[in-house]
Amino acid sequence: MQTWNIGEAKITKVVEMEQMWPGFAVIPDAKPAAMLEHDWILGPFADPESGRIRLSFHAFCIEIGDERIVVDTCAGNDKARPNFEALSNLDTDFMQKMIEAGFGPEDVTAVVCTHLHVDHVGWNTQLCDGAWQPTFPKARYLFGETEWAHWRVEPQIYGDVVGDSIQPCIDAGLADLVQSDMQLNDAIWLEPTPGHTPGHHSVRISSEGEDAIITGDLCHHPIQFELPHWSSEPDVDKAAAIEMRRRFAQRYCDDHTVILGTHFGGPSCGYLRTTGNSWWLDSQGFADLDGKIPSD
Repeated sequence: MQTWNIGEAKITKVVEMEQMWPGFAVIPDAKPAAMLEHDWILGPFADPESGRIRLSFHAFCIEIGDERIVVDTCAGNDKARPNFEALSNLDTDFMQKMIEAGFGPEDVTAVVCTHLHVDHVGWNTQLCDGAWQPTFPKARYLFGETEWAHWRVEPQIYGDVVGDSIQPCIDAGLADLVQSDMQLNDAIWLEPTPGHTPGHHSVRISSEGEDAIITGDLCHHPIQFELPHWSSEPDVDKAAAIEMRRRFAQRYCDDHTVILGTHFGGPSCGYLRTTGNSWWLDSQGFADLDGKIPSD
């Protein structure tokens, strides 16, 4: 498992699955020939021969003090997902990996969902005796208030996502509706990054002079930093998402903020660099260090 130490916070990536996808399945402009024109993504983030992208479904699990925080819970097992065959009726060993990482059902103190799409809420619940039950009974589930207001009335095309992955947590009294700038503790807070969905937020970690940010679905692939106008198909407000990617890249193009991509395969991380009017994600050094931050 990849791990990053950001001051007192330890972040572990727990993978549900990683696959090579045709980029245009998620980002319509990301056709193979177009992807192959960008050398910096080839190898770490895309196949250098086919141009397919590395797409990962994973949780970022944060350990700090006595807190165990899970950011996004992937797709989940046993869930019918019409129109999304790749995520339908899964039977993965994700929970065993979570237990091995120290984030078993009894260990987790908080679950943060960057937004409420199907592949970010799935392991919020498990099927027990024919009913959906919260996976983490000692955790507070933090759902964005703006996000919930949208999806409680707007059906997702991938089945009853609210009914099987969100509502059971609310019914169990474990859910809190929060603002997208909520401070979880001294080192971790939410930052609003709407566009992909109305209440989307990213998760910022800052401790002992070290910094990182978990993107959520601000972008699905690092190519969208260089080409922020390449919209993701699921973006609810594409114009807002494009502008948000530009603002994010401008803000975090520095030498110390580790960008942790929620769907980035391979090293899943890097530092944003600028080339004039665009940006790229520099992952050099991370892939060989099991996620640890390279020294200067």
